[in-house]
Amino acid sequence: MRYAAGLRSRLTLGLPAGLALLLLVVPLAALLTRADWSRLPGDLATPTVLPALRLSLLTTSTTAGLCLLLGTPLAWFLARSEHRVTRWVRALLTVPLVLPPVVGGVALLMAWGRTGLLGQHLAPFGVQIPFTTVAVVLAETFVAMPFFVLAVEGAMRGLDPRLEAVARTLGATDVRYLRTVALPLVLPGLASGLALAWARALGEFGATLTFAGSFPGRTQTAPLAVYAALEQDPQVAISVSIVLLAVSVLVLGVLRGRWLR
Repeated sequence: MRYAAGLRSRLTLGLPAGLALLLLVVPLAALLTRADWSRLPGDLATPTVLPALRLSLLTTSTTAGLCLLLGTPLAWFLARSEHRVTRWVRALLTVPLVLPPVVGGVALLMAWGRTGLLGQHLAPFGVQIPFTTVAVVLAETFVAMPFFVLAVEGAMRGLDPRLEAVARTLGATDVRYLRTVALPLVLPGLASGLALAWARALGEFGATLTFAGSFPGRTQTAPLAVYAALEQDPQVAISVSIVLLAVSVLVLGVLRGRWLR
């Protein structure tokens, strides 16, 4: 009787769990089974695909660097502050996570466009951000930064406060404590945040298309190249998709094996 009840309980949880797994795995399996593997090298060498892959590598690496450089201090302040304003800052930071990417692109246009909040002050100097490679980096940073900051903030919150107290008694400044004590201890969280931010930037589509457009060699990243190829040659789109899938799985797998627990 007890065995039967246990079996029913396992099935009650196992069936939806299996269904959830299938919803994730089946599309990926379909992508792999529909690929013409003999065409893969030739598809990737086409004049539009190769520059798109190169641009994606450049912009996502730059985005990861910006997240590391700017997001680490922000995570540091959020982790140490208990002020009520901090809760609002944290909530504001998570908005890009749930915001439709196209809306994010419109917001970026309103900020950096020729008549935008910031762009109107740059236009007299001949500086135009939208529809440039810089716009691609800004769009990717907009959507990827929250992943990095939240991951690093969580790691920093787990630090023993006595370490900072001891460092203070030895005369350490915020920068020195962060550089010599905090960052080495939160390295796994830092790596996790970088991996998540990089992967999110690699897959960015809507905000980039709205804010930067899809100009081959300048703003057309790999996801945009996939979208463009779908209308002309779906097999090329499948080949590029497989490369993006393989790179994402490889990077996340290597990071998980080395630093993530």
